[in-house]
Amino acid sequence: ELENQLAAKSKTLDELKQSLALNGSAEQAPEAQSLRIAELCEMMDSIVKQVAQLKASMQSTLEQWRAYDEIYAEVSLMTTRYFYCIDQCKPGEEGSLEALKKQVKTLQ
Repeated sequence: ELENQLAAKSKTLDELKQSLALNGSAEQAPEAQSLRIAELCEMMDSIVKQVAQLKASMQSTLEQWRAYDEIYAEVSLMTTRYFYCIDQCKPGEEGSLEALKKQVKTLQ
């Protein structure tokens, strides 16, 4: 959206330059207007560069978040499996041979 707005402003600025050039041939355009348009062009170029840098930075951040989400999902799954395994592998509270046989049967 920002790039589209900058393109529209750039077009307007180009139209201003053309208008000034056309009027300048018939009558001498004030030097202040020429300088101001040149300043605006420089500012526009600077903003376009900043937007390009911001876009690259945002893409990099987005890629890092995607990697984070993938790793987080994997770690979450491993943690769930770990807790399940720990829960299933608990020794019987009674400690009797019968409780251990029951636990082995459950695990099988």
